[in-house]
Amino acid sequence: QVQLVESGGGLVQPGGSLRLSCVASGMTFSSAAMYWYRQSPEKQRNFVATVASSGATTYDDSVKGRFTISRDNAKNTVYLQMNSLKPEDTAVYYCEAFWRGYDYWGQGTQVTVSS
Repeated sequence: QVQLVESGGGLVQPGGSLRLSCVASGMTFSSAAMYWYRQSPEKQRNFVATVASSGATTYDDSVKGRFTISRDNAKNTVYLQMNSLKPEDTAVYYCEAFWRGYDYWGQGTQVTVSS
């Protein structure tokens, strides 16, 4: 079955950087659209960024210019490079795959931005 496993979260100071990874299995990764979402406590899950199978990318306005999404089809992995982190970026970050008409989610990785 399809499995998505995120990693790379942690505690970072404001202004710092982190790179999240999401490794996919059980699917044809190169043909899937991949997404990053985030969810803060008591808030809904919000879109962060997406990379299409073509490589085209889209970002939420709140992360434009600071975050970069990329994919490595040879490694079945999607990345989220996060720079200039702010306390309001604190959340659980989830990887999502949209493949053959279905959505698949990872378990999430916690990112905490605090001094």
